[in-house]
Amino acid sequence: MQLLPSAYRLALGLLALSFITPMVSAADGMAKEKKPSKAALEKYDTDKDGQLSDEEKAKAKEVAREKAKLTREANLAKYDTNKDGKLDAAEKAVKKADEEAARAAKKAAAKTAKEAEVR
Repeated sequence: MQLLPSAYRLALGLLALSFITPMVSAADGMAKEKKPSKAALEKYDTDKDGQLSDEEKAKAKEVAREKAKLTREANLAKYDTNKDGKLDAAEKAVKKADEEAARAAKKAAAKTAKEAEVR
């Protein structure tokens, strides 16, 4: 039996790995169920049983979708200067700069408030 050149062995190994990895990932995903945050429980757990029922999860998803839609619309209204219905790279850069400036201002305000408490 003749050994395959190393490039072929590498390719066969990667091909085999590509078939195995999704199966392992899928099995891991089924075993772990993400628990809702305390904030989500307080907001959406209407029967107060400490878990979100299917109806409560559906309501939370509906609210999240609506919030995302409103955010998207607001971002387009504010940053879509060419009015093509999407943000191009330049418009995204302006949006990112605005978000970073807002974070910096919020952090500075928190620092100032904390320093005022100490005095």
